[in-house]
Amino acid sequence: MTHDRTAPPAEEHSSPEHPAPDPGPSTDPGTDPLDGIDDAFVIDFRAYDDLAEGQRWSTWPDVEPLSRGPEPRPDWVVTSRGAVDTELGILETGKEAEVFLLERGDPHQPEAAVVMAAKRYRSPEHQAFRRAATYAEGRSTRRSRDRRAVQRRSTFGRELAATQWALAEWEALTRCWSAGLPVPYPVQIDGTELLMEWITVEDDEGVRTAPRLAQTRPAPDLLAAWFEQLREALATLVGLGLVHGDLSAYNILAAGERLVIIDLPQVVDLVGNPRGTEFLMRDCANVCAWFRARGLPADEQELIGDLLAHAF
Repeated sequence: MTHDRTAPPAEEHSSPEHPAPDPGPSTDPGTDPLDGIDDAFVIDFRAYDDLAEGQRWSTWPDVEPLSRGPEPRPDWVVTSRGAVDTELGILETGKEAEVFLLERGDPHQPEAAVVMAAKRYRSPEHQAFRRAATYAEGRSTRRSRDRRAVQRRSTFGRELAATQWALAEWEALTRCWSAGLPVPYPVQIDGTELLMEWITVEDDEGVRTAPRLAQTRPAPDLLAAWFEQLREALATLVGLGLVHGDLSAYNILAAGERLVIIDLPQVVDLVGNPRGTEFLMRDCANVCAWFRARGLPADEQELIGDLLAHAF
């Protein structure tokens, strides 16, 4: 007699106390392995390539909220944590700072990349601002230790001074932008680096940096329109109790029919600085001289009187 050594499979039974085991995900190639899984437990993972030379991860997530630009922010500001900053080259060099072009974009969203101006105040060995103490009158340094270090020009003091000038420009840009003044949008500040809107024009050569007012030769009607824009901007500025302090045709950009005021680290308090009115008069004299040289009868005394009427 022969016997079958293969026992038949035992019948599976289930009950509320002993449910049948879960057979697990289907091995059917036509079935989505995530089918039936709660979306809260699904993560969209995307890999990023290693950074190349001249690149860094975006510093936006690292700075404090108060070190980011005022709201509402323009749509072009990139806030992605996966964004990469890429150096595009130097735009301008000066005694106190250098301005670079920097592209910020998420590799997975290349259409949203934006080019900004990165203004970096020089290392502790950089040449100090001309008449820096005069511009700084009326400003306060919170800690007496910091104030003494700046006055002694120690290594720490020079580092602190560079940070203070960057912070002074950041605060001026933020305040002016919020008041509706024609200045570049301040994106963020990180130590001595200030990221801001890149002011451009577009022509047959493509997109390029907007020229300084001193580099332009406008038609008479545009010249008159520019002067009125500048008058309104200065009136708003003194209405805030501020004076540019170093205004001329060299720190005003001509973006088509629009003027944009730049270089604001030396902004002074019209009342708090003992020479505030003197700085205002000099600003008015500088810009009016440029407009007169191009045929527009601009009177600085009339402009000063108009501005002081807004201030007091």
